[in-house]
Amino acid sequence: MSSPAAGEPGHLRASDADRERVAEILRDAAGEGRLTLEELDERLEAVYAAKTYADLEPVTRDLPTPGNLPKPASSRAPAPVHHDPERFGGEPGLSSAIAIMGGATRKGDWVVPRQFTAFAIMGGIEIDMRDARFSEPTVTIHAVTIMGGIEVTVPEDATVRVTGIGVMGGFDHAASGTGSPGGPTIIIDGLALMGGVDIKRKRGSRASLPR
Repeated sequence: MSSPAAGEPGHLRASDADRERVAEILRDAAGEGRLTLEELDERLEAVYAAKTYADLEPVTRDLPTPGNLPKPASSRAPAPVHHDPERFGGEPGLSSAIAIMGGATRKGDWVVPRQFTAFAIMGGIEIDMRDARFSEPTVTIHAVTIMGGIEVTVPEDATVRVTGIGVMGGFDHAASGTGSPGGPTIIIDGLALMGGVDIKRKRGSRASLPR
């Protein structure tokens, strides 16, 4: 016997584009004062964990949106979502930085890949994204250090989600929070074992928050 729910839109699988549209609604709501930063972080976690439209629908149910249920993405390529072409796109180079009893740096005009790994053992790594381009609107930095240090500098307008942990060390979460519309979303996870991961927000030449 076929399931009556099989054809309902809410049970269709959500795409990355669907999740990003709902995330933009949440960021706009936070910018308008409808959500606190804590509520924004909680709802963004639910969005990125959602698998179906039914999972996404409750996240914006109490917010003024054109519709509670996101529409399935078209089979055609989605139109760009008001992202500055000077900051997004391009072919990334290296997808990792490794420092063993030494140092490594990624800064200046470089392209941040969708997934970037920084690994430091008794060494130091500097990752500066203020003047970088982003291959995609959402990127993830995996930061792992053992008896070393990793310093991450994010653009001032970025939405930052930090989920890393420190064990006999420190993993800085102070930079977590929402940025401005059109800015990148940067997820930073990983581990600091007897070391430290320091995350800072600074203004760069490519990015500035509207005031």
